[in-house]
Amino acid sequence: MAGRTTQLSKIKAVIREQIAGGVITAQQKLPSERELCERFATTRITIKDALSSLETEGLIYREERKGWFVSPPRVHYNPLSRSHFHQMIHDQHRIAETRLLSVETQMARSDYARVLERSDLPTIHLIRRLRYIDGRAVLYVENCLISELFEGILSENLTASLTQLYEQKYGYTTSRSRFDVIPTAAPDAVAKALGIASGQQVLKICRVNYNQFNQIIDCEFEYWRPDSVMITIDSY
Repeated sequence: MAGRTTQLSKIKAVIREQIAGGVITAQQKLPSERELCERFATTRITIKDALSSLETEGLIYREERKGWFVSPPRVHYNPLSRSHFHQMIHDQHRIAETRLLSVETQMARSDYARVLERSDLPTIHLIRRLRYIDGRAVLYVENCLISELFEGILSENLTASLTQLYEQKYGYTTSRSRFDVIPTAAPDAVAKALGIASGQQVLKICRVNYNQFNQIIDCEFEYWRPDSVMITIDSY
């Protein structure tokens, strides 16, 4: 056991040093697990454990059926900031992109209704989007809008900032937001969109938004790749 622990530490130290020294760079693919087994003269299980540990540290990430890659630097996300996603990423000198996955209008499921604090069987617009940083899919978002408050919104450009759209088209400003943050397993749809294994850990953020009349207008469920983001709280 002591020997295996030493070997694990050595493998992690070598890969970590290669990343820190710039020998392997952001989003570069690592050698396959089979190749790493040969290079370190060890077992597949030991290699998997070492890579999983480095993934937990946020140094590398796995793409389903593609292999392991070096993680780019994390973006800083301050939930208290009013900056929208594209502005936040631009301010950190990175490239943001949003793709619309689906839109549907439906009676709110119980979990959505509970978060929206509605017991009157409300109808919602459910907007699903996939967001990219520097070309890598890192964030799956479900926006749940109370439909009666947003007439005609589905004809708008839904890849842009919804916060700005709320203000410009409907006169709603966000007076406050409530957040719940929890690591969880990726649901199937989230995993497929992000290119990860179903059940792999993601960082889930539930945000409930209130307008200037202290009225809940929408909620959103964000599913982040854990290696891509750092929550930075600044109340200034």
